[in-house]
Amino acid sequence: MADGKVNVIYEDNHIIVVEKPRNVLVQADNTKDLDLLAIVKKYLKEKYNKPGNVYLGLVHRLDRPVGGIMILAKTSKAAGRLSDSIRRHNFQKTYLAVLCGKITGSGVLEDYLKKDEKTNITRVSPDGKYAKLEYEVLACNDEKSLVKINLVTGKSHQIRVQFASRNLPLWGDQKYNKKAVVGEQIALWAYKIKFEHPVSKEILGFKLNPKSEYPWNIFN
Repeated sequence: MADGKVNVIYEDNHIIVVEKPRNVLVQADNTKDLDLLAIVKKYLKEKYNKPGNVYLGLVHRLDRPVGGIMILAKTSKAAGRLSDSIRRHNFQKTYLAVLCGKITGSGVLEDYLKKDEKTNITRVSPDGKYAKLEYEVLACNDEKSLVKINLVTGKSHQIRVQFASRNLPLWGDQKYNKKAVVGEQIALWAYKIKFEHPVSKEILGFKLNPKSEYPWNIFN
């Protein structure tokens, strides 16, 4: 992706499902770094020889360090319907994460989270917004746990903060894991997505595994 190439998982006239690599912005910011929207627009412009600007609607986001599967809308109608589906919680997003610490079984985490817009830090706070996730432990050893997470609400840094607040920070999380080493890559991956197609109404599902590298590969 850094070289402008995009891994397309699915595409039709209304949507495009792609892989967002780690450390690539979803949308341009003041860093001027290459972003996912610009890369996919370039891909569409070249593939279909489109003159002028290419429409591409952003309906959900991933933090810059997080990689995985994303859906983008190719029409404004699709963007509006997908955004509405997300608001109605009919958009299922499943993540994989490696936690620092041993945990077993499954459970639900519920908190109130508040984001500081100046520092971009999110914390558990009684005057925050309700956040909920469901998790299932897939594997663990004495030091780390591989968990599958169903995100019920979509708050900023939600997965990272909810587990870190329980002394189970994500491996490599430079923002919320005090023991993370500079240069480590956060072990959080957007693994699966399921939704109603905005036009055909067909239920679609896609999944994408993280690369078999540390720390993911210790659970292979």
